[in-house]
Amino acid sequence: MKAIILSAGQGRRLMPLTANTPKCCVMLNGKTLLEHQVESLAANGVSEIVVVTGFGHQVVEDIVSGIQGVSIRTLYNPFYALSDNLGTSWVARNEMQAPFLLVNGDTLFEPATLAGLLLADRSYPITLATDRKAHYDADDMKISADGERLQRVGKKLKAEIVNGESIGMMVFDQAGADAFVARVEALMAGTDGLVRWYLSAIDELAADGIVGISSINGTGWCEVDDLADFAQAGKTIASWEASKPATQLSNHAKTMRVNAV
Repeated sequence: MKAIILSAGQGRRLMPLTANTPKCCVMLNGKTLLEHQVESLAANGVSEIVVVTGFGHQVVEDIVSGIQGVSIRTLYNPFYALSDNLGTSWVARNEMQAPFLLVNGDTLFEPATLAGLLLADRSYPITLATDRKAHYDADDMKISADGERLQRVGKKLKAEIVNGESIGMMVFDQAGADAFVARVEALMAGTDGLVRWYLSAIDELAADGIVGISSINGTGWCEVDDLADFAQAGKTIASWEASKPATQLSNHAKTMRVNAV
């Protein structure tokens, strides 16, 4: 399976850490955010990773060139400074051959979190990994779902219909990939395409009944949007590492050092 990671942004809310370094290359607990993601993807047998870059793309390419054990390459978004992640998705549209995963560049997750999504009984062409909590703030990418069917996704949903949040990771089959690419292209052709999120395409596709959800069922994830998130993410990842059996840690390290064949 292929994974596409959207990592074109600078991450201004993490300044000064991102003054000259793209968000995905910020170091956290001895590794970049990107390396944490790659490890979790590789642990689930993802065979190909495409990192869509923008700000500081050469920094990302340097990191990617040093990663072994998985096939990984970059794809540059030349108009990253003018667009939001809908535009970044548009740049990557030719890479979207199913099955594939789409992952936000600032979403960190345990291997078990992705495993749950991949092993779930996915009855929809597009499936979002979702979580629940007691309260949601203005920055959360909230969802409204009827059972396993997604009805809406967005930051501005009315509180009375919200029953979860997207964690920034989803999987597509071929019908879902085709529908998503077509909707991304249509939105980018509009007057406001450059300032829209890719989840606006998912929100519209949900109305067509082709988007489902999959709960992460208590497994770990975190989002790194600002400095407070960054501090908390360090603690969260440390707790994941502490809970891994020693043999799993050793085997995982070996996997990431071996050249892909």
